[in-house]
Amino acid sequence: MSTPTRTLDRLTASFESIELERLVSRAGLLARTDRKYLLPTSALPELFARIDQSTRVLEMDQQRSFRYRSRYFDTPDRDSFYTSGRSRRGRWKVRTRTYENDGSTWLEVKRRGTRGTTNKRRIPHPESDRLSAAGVEFVSEIVSPEVAGQLAPVLETAYTRTTLFLPAEESRVTIDFDLCWVDAASGETVTLPDAVIVETKTGSTPTSVDRHLWRLGHRPVRISKFGVGMAVLDPQLSRLKWHRVIENNFTNPHAQASRKGIAA
Repeated sequence: MSTPTRTLDRLTASFESIELERLVSRAGLLARTDRKYLLPTSALPELFARIDQSTRVLEMDQQRSFRYRSRYFDTPDRDSFYTSGRSRRGRWKVRTRTYENDGSTWLEVKRRGTRGTTNKRRIPHPESDRLSAAGVEFVSEIVSPEVAGQLAPVLETAYTRTTLFLPAEESRVTIDFDLCWVDAASGETVTLPDAVIVETKTGSTPTSVDRHLWRLGHRPVRISKFGVGMAVLDPQLSRLKWHRVIENNFTNPHAQASRKGIAA
C-alpha cells in the first residue's frame, strides 16, 4: 500500500461509505462541469479538516481506493491532442479504462459541450489496447468515421482514485494519486509520486470543496492527464495550454517528478 493510499484511508476513516450504484444514481453526472486542482499530498489533511462530516466515500469490497488504467487513442496527426490543447469547439478524447479491482474495461468517448460542460458516453469493451469493430462503430457515431478509422493507442495513464460524494450538493469529488504516464510507442514513463489531482464534478455551481480549496489558496488549473502526458513524453509536441502545469511540476526538481524507461 502506497503512502498516499494510507493517507487517504486515514483521512476518510470518519466518513460513512456509499455503494457504487447509489453514487451513480445520485451523482452520475455524465454531463458536468469539472474543476481540477494539482496539490502536494501534504496539503490533503488541511483540506479534509474542512470537509463536512456528512460526506460519503465510495467503498467496494471493503476498499476505498481503486487503481485505474486508461489507454488513450489519437490520430497520426494528433487531432485529439491539438484540438484539446487549443480548446477547439467539439474537441474529443477516446480512451479505454480498466478498473483493476474487478478487471472490467470500458470504451469512453468524451466531448466538450456548451458552456464548458463535459459529455461522456461509454460502452463495455473487452480489449484495452485496441479498438474492436464495435468500438470503432461507437466512436464513428460520436466523433466521425474518418477519425475512428485512424485511431491508435498513444498513451497509457495509471493512478489510484478515492471518490467522495457530497450529499447536500449531489456532487462528486475525485482524488487521484500515484500518478503515472507511459508513452505507448517508447515505453518511457513519467510519474508524480508526491502530487494529487483533486477534481470536483458538479452541475454548474462550485461545490463546498471548491470553496475550501480557494480559501486555502488553491485555484483550478488547466490539467489533462492525456494532454500533459503527451506533451511531457513527446518533446516534439507543443505544451499548449498545459505549459504552466508542466513547467511547475515536471521540469522543477522540487516537484519530485521522475522520468525513466520502463525497463530501467
